Amino acid sequence: MNMKSWKPVMVFLLITVLLATTACSSGGGNSGNASSGGDGAPSVSSEGDKLEKKSIKVVYNGGGRKFPDGMDENNNPYLDYIKENTNLDIAMQYPPADGYQDALNVIMASGNLPDLIYTYDASWFENYVKQGALQPLDEWIDKYGPDLKKNIPEEAWKTVTIDGKIYAIPSMNAEPGNELMYVRKDWLDRLGMQPPKTLEEYREVIRAFAQDDPDGNGKNDTYGYIMAENVARIAPIIGAFGVQRGMWTERDGQLVNSSILPEMKEALAFLAGLQKDKLLDPEWMLNKEANFSEKIASGKAGLFSAFWYDTRGPILTSTTNDPAAEWIPLEFPAGPEGKQGTMGYGYIAGYNVVPVTSKNPDAVVRMLNFINGEGYRTLLLGFENEVWTMEDGKMVTNFEKHNEHIYRQTLGESVRPYNAPEERDRRDSLGLEFNLNDNIDRIGEVAIRDAFLGVPTPAMGKYTADLKKMENEYFTKIVVGQLPIDAFDEFVSEWKKRGGDEITAEVNAWYAENK
Repeated sequence: MNMKSWKPVMVFLLITVLLATTACSSGGGNSGNASSGGDGAPSVSSEGDKLEKKSIKVVYNGGGRKFPDGMDENNNPYLDYIKENTNLDIAMQYPPADGYQDALNVIMASGNLPDLIYTYDASWFENYVKQGALQPLDEWIDKYGPDLKKNIPEEAWKTVTIDGKIYAIPSMNAEPGNELMYVRKDWLDRLGMQPPKTLEEYREVIRAFAQDDPDGNGKNDTYGYIMAENVARIAPIIGAFGVQRGMWTERDGQLVNSSILPEMKEALAFLAGLQKDKLLDPEWMLNKEANFSEKIASGKAGLFSAFWYDTRGPILTSTTNDPAAEWIPLEFPAGPEGKQGTMGYGYIAGYNVVPVTSKNPDAVVRMLNFINGEGYRTLLLGFENEVWTMEDGKMVTNFEKHNEHIYRQTLGESVRPYNAPEERDRRDSLGLEFNLNDNIDRIGEVAIRDAFLGVPTPAMGKYTADLKKMENEYFTKIVVGQLPIDAFDEFVSEWKKRGGDEITAEVNAWYAENK
């Protein structure tokens, strides 16, 4: 539905009708309700009419999403929806998704800065704060951001607070993490095995899947466990040792990087043992996402660390290819000390910042507060009775309309609330048979989160890429047996010398001020 801007007379008439009637519709965000008509058209917010009319320019990453014919970033019903409910005139600019951060640098160097810029890059954010190019937003959040304060947790605000002032309004990650274990139950049944719980039970299932012909075709053509390049898809395995790669964790009052802890060495030793016994996919170090998924879909692998949405991807393709294939989620493997875990996401997905030249930080906060609160449900899900409907108490998505309106999510994702119930509705609407919310809940129960919540430190900017490359090289060679497990100690020494100690000092300086 293409909602045009109404003339003043029409606005007056509409408000009169709204005051005389009661409209029932789905609410938005975590606060308040956004009324909509039976055709999905949103009504004008009376709160928006009380606020001063202002104009703002906004730079967002459209992610390459397409608009329907006749629409663009400045001509579509979802932008109209925001305008009409905030009394703002909003001009959007979407630089190309490829090279987006470079485009932001060009914009910042120009003499014509917008009022709002969205970035995914924490280092970019910190750099421009230190240059004095961004303005603090505390005053305006306190005045115009009640939903922002309600729907964004304290830990996230800490991440965007520098020298005691808030310099960005964060968008939250919608999921607590990504990976959980899935297994072919039909393979377990054929081999007379129970779903594994401990790491040693996992090892026995991995051995059986590699050696005991779980698919019953009489060929030695299955893998015990499948991984991906750069030692990826192992989060639940190393979580059994209580750690996750690259994360900071507290030890004796100090933050230390989990990649250099003895527990990481134990996890690598476990994986190296699987490799030595020929229980892993022999080509795992070459597996990119496409061929990783193909091996699952084609019946080569029956146990792997799945992304929470893989039930709609390679697992679905597997069951389509082989109707006998039955996949079930597993408990996270419990390690030698009973620990379980998987990679937890950081809280923040992106940063909304206001250049110091902007005269309208109040209007920016007004817009973001609406998107994060009252407007979030519509921006995430689409207009009711157009993109989705309620049937027998369940939300059902019209996928053709969902795809046609997918551009709306650029707006919704710009300042996503934390743990929004609308996210659960969205996942269920994609198909209850995919167990997406159950997968997310399982991950959330054991997700290991980073104890460092600050913006990247200067030393991180200098050394992180090199240290990550070195880590991938050492870990890969250790697992495949090109280096002995004790080479891990050499890695730790090199990590510290090549910038790790400098990073650690900066991380702990932050920790001393914020713990």
